[in-house]
Amino acid sequence: METKDRILKAALELFFRYGIKSITMDDIAKHLSMSKKTIYQFFSDKDELVHSLFMQSLEEDERDFVAISEKAANVVEEVFMFMRKMHEIFDTINPNIFYDLQKYHPKSWALFHDFKTNYILGSVEKSLERGKKQGLVREDVNVKILARLRVEEIGMGLNPQIFAADKFKIVDVQIALTEHFLYGICTLKGHKLINKYKHINEEE
Repeated sequence: METKDRILKAALELFFRYGIKSITMDDIAKHLSMSKKTIYQFFSDKDELVHSLFMQSLEEDERDFVAISEKAANVVEEVFMFMRKMHEIFDTINPNIFYDLQKYHPKSWALFHDFKTNYILGSVEKSLERGKKQGLVREDVNVKILARLRVEEIGMGLNPQIFAADKFKIVDVQIALTEHFLYGICTLKGHKLINKYKHINEEE
């Protein structure tokens, strides 16, 4: 592994475990048994390191999401595969990481905002249209409106003023909001498929 990649990997591990604000460049250097001078050969400061790391993470997430969309047989399966991916992303993240990003690294937070309003929004719109064709999403669903609602739900689920870190786990919030959205947009056929994936048996 190249030195720059080693630095990014170590930073990611520490940020995920302790949050961004509490980790210094000295901590990263110590974790790698590397001089801080070596780190500064690749990143001028912590903000640049965070930005590079977040840009790399979003690119990886986008590739994973594309693969999920291509693999899923239908929109309901796609959402459940996304929820499994959410477990991987959020289950090991320190809940303060998004607050730290927004407050101390606005350039990196803007990347996440752009990712939401561009890539995720477009993906949700495509999924809703696909679901309509499959008879799983209600025909009366306004795709443009509901896709934006879904994007805002994701952001809301990361807001510590709404879901305090000491009371809620990010992964639980995101999955609850996703399931609520899914039940709201689906037809009876879609509901039956959701229950099948959740192993729920309900009377008609």
